Amino acid sequence: MKGSAAYLDAINGRKAAALMVDGKLEDLLIDPPSDIPAPGAVFRAVVDRQVKGQGGVFLRLPEGRAFLRQAKGLTPGQGMLVQVTGYAEPGKAVPVTSRLLFKSRYAIVTPNAPGINVSRAIREEDERDRLLLTAHEAMADAPDDLGLICRSACADVEAETIAEDIASMREMAEAITVEPANGAPELLLDAPDAHLRAWIDWAAPTPDSVTDTPGCFDDAGVAEAIDALTGPAPLPDGGTVFVEPTRALVAVDVNTGRDTSPAAGLKANIAAARALPRLLRLRGLGGQIVIDFAPMPKRDRVRVEQILKSTSRSDLVETTFVGWTPLGHAELTRKRERLPLTELMAR
Repeated sequence: MKGSAAYLDAINGRKAAALMVDGKLEDLLIDPPSDIPAPGAVFRAVVDRQVKGQGGVFLRLPEGRAFLRQAKGLTPGQGMLVQVTGYAEPGKAVPVTSRLLFKSRYAIVTPNAPGINVSRAIREEDERDRLLLTAHEAMADAPDDLGLICRSACADVEAETIAEDIASMREMAEAITVEPANGAPELLLDAPDAHLRAWIDWAAPTPDSVTDTPGCFDDAGVAEAIDALTGPAPLPDGGTVFVEPTRALVAVDVNTGRDTSPAAGLKANIAAARALPRLLRLRGLGGQIVIDFAPMPKRDRVRVEQILKSTSRSDLVETTFVGWTPLGHAELTRKRERLPLTELMAR
C-alpha cells in the first residue's frame, strides 16, 4: 500500500496509534500505564532538596518525585509549575523542566518566551510572511510574555484553521500559567494520549487517511509488524541488526549474514545506519546507544557516520552522535521520550 496512513486502536486496553508508510510500520505510540507521568504533563510541584554535585533539585509530585536541572534561587518548600520532559529511568526521579511548552499540530505556545517565529523548515518567503501575519493577528491581544512558534505542518494550511489552533493553545496556556505556584503538589494538565499525540506529531497523514475502527491494527498488518519487533531486524542483502537493551545502555550489533565479500561490511553498515533510528523509535529505546558495526575499513567510518547523523536528524526523538570508541564502536545518546515497547506490551 503506497502513501501514509494512521491507524488508531488499542493495545492492552490503552490507546495506541500506528503510522504506516508504504505498507511499513514507521512509528508507534502507546499510552503508558496511568500511574506513570508522561512527557507533556504539567504539575504544580514543591521543591524538596538540592542535589549537590548535580546542579539540580528534587521536587515532590502528587505521587513520587521529580528532578529539575536547576537549583539557583530555589528553596525547600517553594512551589513551582513544571512539565515532564521524559520517562524516569528505573528507580530514578521524573525529569522535568520549568520552561513550559503547549504544543498542537500547528503551533507551540511558549510562556515566558515572547516572540513569534515560523519553523525553519518552511523556506518559501511568501508562505513565511503569510504565516507571520496569521500568527500576529491570532496573538494580537495575548499577554506580553506569551510567545508562539508556527510549526512546519502550517505550510499551505488555511489561515482560519491555524488561527483556531493557536486560539486553543493560547487558552490552555493562559489557564495553566495563571495557576498559583504555591500549594500542594497537583497535576494541572495531563499529557496527550496516543491518539492526540499522533495528530500533533505526525504531519504526513491527512484526516481522510486516518482509520479508527476497533481491530484496525489486525486488518492493516500493524499487529504483525509489532510482533516482528521482538527479534533481529533483517537488512537488504541478507544482513541483520540485533538491538539488545540492557540496564546501562542499548547494544546494537550489525552482521553481514552469509555475504563475506570485502564490500559486505560497508553495505550492511550503511543499511543499518539508515534503519537504526526507526528501529529505536519503534522499540521505544533511549539513553546511551553503542553500535558494533560490521568490520569495515576505518576510512569508511565517515560515510556511515554521515548517514547516521542524517537519519537521526529527521527523527522525532532528539538523538546525538557522540563519536567512535577506541574499539571502533559508534556511540549515540537518545532522549528517553518513550517507554520500552517490551514494558508497554507486558503491562
